[in-house]
Amino acid sequence: MPHTDFRSPRLYVDAPLAAGNRIPLNRNQGNYLGNVLRLGTGTNVLVFNGHDGEWRAEISGRKRPENLEIVAVTRKQDHLPDVRYAFAPLKHARLDYMVQKAVEMGVCALQPLLTRFTQVGRVNGDRMRANVIEAAEQCGILSLAAVEEPVSLDGWLSRRAPERLLVFCDEAALTANPAQTLEPMRGGAQGIDVLVGPEGGFAEDERESLLNQPHTLRLSLGPRILRADTAAVAVLALVQTVLGDWQPE
Repeated sequence: MPHTDFRSPRLYVDAPLAAGNRIPLNRNQGNYLGNVLRLGTGTNVLVFNGHDGEWRAEISGRKRPENLEIVAVTRKQDHLPDVRYAFAPLKHARLDYMVQKAVEMGVCALQPLLTRFTQVGRVNGDRMRANVIEAAEQCGILSLAAVEEPVSLDGWLSRRAPERLLVFCDEAALTANPAQTLEPMRGGAQGIDVLVGPEGGFAEDERESLLNQPHTLRLSLGPRILRADTAAVAVLALVQTVLGDWQPE
C-alpha cells in the first residue's frame, strides 16, 4: 500500500481535482474544519473525489474556512478489487457498521437485497453513501464503493453476470475450513459477488435458487452462528485473503 498520511484531515469533495483549482466548502465542511478541528486559513488538508487521486489543498477564507485551494497530488488514483457485497438490510446502527466495515475491506459495490425473511424493507441510500464517504475519509481509501438500489433476491440473481463467482454464506452448510473451501477458486473468478442473507436465514426455495446459479460456492463461517454484520467482516476478510487484493502481487 502506498504511503498514506493519517495525520492530516481528509475530505471528500464532489469536484474535479487539479492544481490551481478552487473548491468552495459547503456549510458542513466549513464547520468541521473551522469549529471542530479548529483549522484556519493557510492550513493544509488532503482531499479526494473518488477518481482523481488524492491532493494536498490549502484552506482559504476571511473569517472561517470558505474554500480549498488545490496544490499538488499526493497519491495517484487506485482501483478497488471487483468484489461486490450483497446483503439483506439491517436496522440503522448495525447497517451503518456493516457498510463502514465493508468499505474498509475494499468492496467496490454494496447491493441491498430483499429476501423472504428480510426484517428491514426500506433502505436509506443517502445514509449508506454518507457512511461510505466517512469510512473512505478515515481510512485513506481513494475509490468509493457504489451504493446500488435495493432489489429482490430473484431479480438480482436473474440479472447478475453468470461468469462471476457467487460466494454465499449459509448457516445450513456443513462446517469446514472456509479458507480451504475458497482456495480452489483462486484465479478462476471474473469478479466476485459475496452474499450474506438475513438473520432469519434463507428460505429453502431461495437456497435452491442460489445453488442453481453457475459458479457458486456455499460457504460456512464456522461452528458458531454469526450476526449478519459480524458475518460481513468475517467473509470479506476470508475472500480478500484468499481471492482478493490482500494477495501479494
